[in-house]
Amino acid sequence: MIRVRRLLLVCASSVALLGAAGLPAFAQVAPSDPWPQASSDVPVDTAVRFGTLENGMRYAILRNATPPGQASLRLRIDAGSLMENEDQLGLAHFMEHMAFNGTTNIPENDLLRILERLGLAFGADTNAATGFDQTFYMLELPRTNDETVDTALRIMREQVSEALMAPDAIDEERGVIVGEERTRNTPQLRSLKAQLALLAPGQRIANRLPIGDLEVIRTAPRERFVAFYDAYYRPSRATMIAVGDFDVDVMEQKIRDAFASWEPRGPDGPEPDLGEVADREPETRILVEPGVQSNVQINFTRDPDLDPDSIAERRENTVVGLGLAVLNRRLGELARADDPPFIGAGASVDTLVDSLDLTSVSAAFNPGGLKRALETIEQETRRLAEFGVTAQELQREITDRRTALENAVNAAATRTTPALASGLLNATNADAVFTSPQTNLDLFNTTVESLTPEAVNAAVAQAFQGEGPLVLVVTPEPIEGGEAAVTGWLEASRAQPVTARAEEAALEWPYAEFGASTAPSDQRVIGEIETTVVTFPNGVRLTVKPTDFREEQILVSVRTGIGELGLPTDRPTAQLLAPLTFTQGGLGELTLDQLNRVLSGRIYSVGFGIEGDAYRLSGATRPQDLELQMEVLAAYLTDPGVRPAPFEQIKALFPQIVAQQSATPGGAFGLQAPGLLASGDARQGFPSAEAVAGFTNDQLKADVTAGLAQGPIEIVMVGDVTVEDAVAATASTFGALPPRSARPAPAPGAEVLRFPAGTPEPVRLTHTGPAEQALGYIAWPTTDAIADATEARQIAVLAAILELRITDRIREELAIAYSPNAGSSSSDVYRGYGSIFASAQTTPENQSVFFTEMDAIAASLRDTPVDEDELTRARAPMIERLRRAQAGNEYWLSQLSDAAGDANAVADIVGHVADLEAVTAADIQALAQRYLVADRAWRASVVSAGATE
Repeated sequence: MIRVRRLLLVCASSVALLGAAGLPAFAQVAPSDPWPQASSDVPVDTAVRFGTLENGMRYAILRNATPPGQASLRLRIDAGSLMENEDQLGLAHFMEHMAFNGTTNIPENDLLRILERLGLAFGADTNAATGFDQTFYMLELPRTNDETVDTALRIMREQVSEALMAPDAIDEERGVIVGEERTRNTPQLRSLKAQLALLAPGQRIANRLPIGDLEVIRTAPRERFVAFYDAYYRPSRATMIAVGDFDVDVMEQKIRDAFASWEPRGPDGPEPDLGEVADREPETRILVEPGVQSNVQINFTRDPDLDPDSIAERRENTVVGLGLAVLNRRLGELARADDPPFIGAGASVDTLVDSLDLTSVSAAFNPGGLKRALETIEQETRRLAEFGVTAQELQREITDRRTALENAVNAAATRTTPALASGLLNATNADAVFTSPQTNLDLFNTTVESLTPEAVNAAVAQAFQGEGPLVLVVTPEPIEGGEAAVTGWLEASRAQPVTARAEEAALEWPYAEFGASTAPSDQRVIGEIETTVVTFPNGVRLTVKPTDFREEQILVSVRTGIGELGLPTDRPTAQLLAPLTFTQGGLGELTLDQLNRVLSGRIYSVGFGIEGDAYRLSGATRPQDLELQMEVLAAYLTDPGVRPAPFEQIKALFPQIVAQQSATPGGAFGLQAPGLLASGDARQGFPSAEAVAGFTNDQLKADVTAGLAQGPIEIVMVGDVTVEDAVAATASTFGALPPRSARPAPAPGAEVLRFPAGTPEPVRLTHTGPAEQALGYIAWPTTDAIADATEARQIAVLAAILELRITDRIREELAIAYSPNAGSSSSDVYRGYGSIFASAQTTPENQSVFFTEMDAIAASLRDTPVDEDELTRARAPMIERLRRAQAGNEYWLSQLSDAAGDANAVADIVGHVADLEAVTAADIQALAQRYLVADRAWRASVVSAGATE
């Protein structure tokens, strides 16, 4: 079967205890080679150095220099919530938190501060996660010098072997965990609980979600933490993964030096009994959950396939995967048709955490559409099982998969370090051999060399067998007739005969000609940033930056018109839906599905957005498909389809979108606050369901088409491209278009956004979720980043210091919120518009505490200069994040949009790091005094709609 063998996290077999003369009590002897490649015929990636220490700890080391001078570390513990006893529910995750709260040699609160001084930010660069059968700790190192690497390894060693778990520290952290549970208690999580209860009754996975039991979290004594830690945090269950720009021999020795002395404190914890897959009759279950997206699933369960990784297993996975790709494409086409039976649908085959094999076909639908959605996914699945895939469909999926694998081979030398580290972690989770892109391609080609539709059909038919069908309906409103009605609809659908799918007609690409190709009229080089600006006779301007960051990657941005500046300020318009529907509408001569079919096997993409001062089309491609990518973007600019089906689908879905967002404090804030923070400007607000109901696709098409037709065209191209190839691909597409009008002038008042007046008492906003959930938000007006970005960057440092303080006070000391945060925003379109802000999700009772503390923190920043250590801990991670970003194409694509025409843009780019490095404590205090003014602060509190004033 195609498998995600350990869907969330992994539980490997324990290493047997062996006694030996001279070994410490409970010492373990490592097997000769515990890595899966030792017993598999799948070729391992030989660039990785795999090893095992004498104490049983494994390591995998890979040198990679993308980005240069950086490294990613992952330390995996082969234990998660499945290993918990009934009186430990939630302690695997709680233990992850405690690993940051004091160790033998690192006092509480010092661990993160040490990392911050080295340029690692909590959350972004320093993080951890706990799942059903794995806990891992991660560090993203900005440098690979001895100080940074040695410190990082020392900290990780302390976390897994020397955690203090002091009783007072545990008590202080309980509120943080409770706050995390409160934050994560969403309709989606409650739906997952219902799904696991249906699929795995009596199995351990059904009641072992990592967040755990609140009673245990609030009351568990230290001894239970220690018992779990000693049983499962041990070298035989640990794997260190190190990827980055370093000498492998040196890194291997550093890992040995840091971890070789680690010895277990007690016997290995037992492997959990995961339970058996029960014999099941067909069953239907309905979960009514306000705020959730309406969804129906048809599930089949089987005993888990736990065969070891092998070429035969991978071949089987590939064959089933190709069959399901055909089904998913068919379902996608139905979702994009006129009057579609569902919003979206898909099928998958997985192994859930070694507990059961699952085949699932699901569909999201609008209220009232359950019967039709259920019938359609049932009949399309049966159509595939009875009549199989066509040769044409199979070849298309083979072509697309092969193209992606070939592209991965060509780009292998510039894979990013974090992605490789995550790949090694995932392979370790799955007890799978880590393979190179070339091996993946070779295995695929061998599999499909003589693959027939009949072989695919046989494999797919097996995937839709098992216990069930088990139908789960998740809906925000009751279903008339309940479960009996749903069961009846399913039985009636299964009695309906289905017919084979018709062959698709052949198509040709009709957008290869846009006029006569033109030579540039001007070309100049911006030496400071190694960028070339090319102007064509029709006014099109191309800015090109060749890079070697990622092989086989070229990013393209096309901007025109005036975007948001052309929208009315006093009312929402249909254009607000354009980012959700524009690309889905295809082209004038091709629907989106026809477009995908005719360009099968090519690498291209299309994105669309309405920015503050422009409409933006974007794409990502490779060198050999650059000309096609430019043709696709030019076609979307000049002949967009803007068909009504995607628009009507989003329009019908919109009430559910509003309901889903309204079900959590953060979502409700996202709906209600943007317009308020712009003093009611309709361009920033989220339209109401009533307003959207009045929109038409004709309005959207007319407005967007007119907006795209106005003003000069600005193109930015970054990546694995030469200037010559960029010019040629542009000359035959955008350069061949007729000259365009000058940039239209915005309407009076359109270039102004106003921050609202201060609110002494928080504005009351509401959500529809649990009553114990609330969100507090405070923001102070600042300035823009248009003429001079320096002050905006200084404000960003002030915001980073604000976040350090609210993390210390709101999370660590008071423990009233799980993840309070702060940030800043400075407009590059609207003069004078910007803010510095902070928020926290708390209980309603603690909202006043949050605002009181925020006022006190703001006052402290105004009254007292920050010390150099705090400034360093805030600023260093910002600088390192910036340097990391500058080694990527995405950063340059975003930065170069103004480089050709704005005299300040190049200086802003070049001087960004220097601006941050130059910020002083005096600057921070001056900014706090200027902007963190109490009576200018805008405050909002998001509480349950049922709460009393």
